[in-house]
Amino acid sequence: MSWLEQAVRRYEHRRWAAEPNRRASPFAWGLEHIGGRRDESDPRGFLREWAAATLARSGEWFAVTPAPDYRLDDGVLSFTSAVESPWPENNTVYARFFPARKSGPAVVILPQWNARWEAQEGICRWLNALGITALKLSMPYHDRRTVEGRERDNYLVGPNIGLTLQANRQAVCDVRRCLRWLEQMGYRKLGVLGTSIGSAISFITMCHDPAIRAGAYLHASTYFADVVSTGMTTTHVWESLRPKVTVDELRHYWAPISPFPYLERLRGTGQKFLLISGRYDPTFWFEFTEELFSAIGNDGILHERVVLPCGHYSLDQPPFKHIAGYRFGTFLFENLT
Repeated sequence: MSWLEQAVRRYEHRRWAAEPNRRASPFAWGLEHIGGRRDESDPRGFLREWAAATLARSGEWFAVTPAPDYRLDDGVLSFTSAVESPWPENNTVYARFFPARKSGPAVVILPQWNARWEAQEGICRWLNALGITALKLSMPYHDRRTVEGRERDNYLVGPNIGLTLQANRQAVCDVRRCLRWLEQMGYRKLGVLGTSIGSAISFITMCHDPAIRAGAYLHASTYFADVVSTGMTTTHVWESLRPKVTVDELRHYWAPISPFPYLERLRGTGQKFLLISGRYDPTFWFEFTEELFSAIGNDGILHERVVLPCGHYSLDQPPFKHIAGYRFGTFLFENLT
């Protein structure tokens, strides 16, 4: 192990250890959140059949209409989510609007898990400087959508299998309603930019929404279960899951909210994406990123890749954040303007 890798891994561990209020929630099948029954006698059988059927009709599962109640107030867009969760405070979507022009290119930005309201403002300002409008989404159960008592370890990633599926579907549908609003406002050259789980959600959105011309993704993996079961930042989530399900089972159950199964939807579409990953990432393991790119191949899926000698947290530190910012900024400028 090189001195740089050792330094990066030490930094990653320090950042992870410094995060407050991390706790393991109890396991639940949560089938009531995806159309099943809480008292289902065979939850494994239900989930196997449900996941296979949902992948086959994913276009329907992620389908939305424009929101009936878009409202822009003091730079904050709000509207009703297309997916209704059990918590009313989560069902109003908020997104901060950073206009560069009244028309032209626009990008929906999805930050990382547990991101604060002010997160990634710098990215929005950088895109504005390039003439690109930014709309930064607050994802389900985050900041203004937080459920009381769940400031961290929210329901977007958790050991409730059905609720995690519903929350991630809600996130994809929220992004699509943001895109429809941007179109109504006159923006026609649309893109997405996601970080960590925001990367997975925005990638799935791109696979299901042809209006997206380009996407930039900071960190990527194969399956949702691969990250949760191996990643440093989700060890407490896996702690609750592993006595109840195997990795193979969870990979299948959570396949509808994983990027890997949807790769073929991009083949031949003309949509293009950029992936920036860290070689020493202990959260999105590099071997899974490599597996994803091996599956992409060289035929019909337009993509670029940048690998930096950093990890998950350290990507937001200099010089890595400057390299990444320059590249995704120029990528989106080249493909949207």
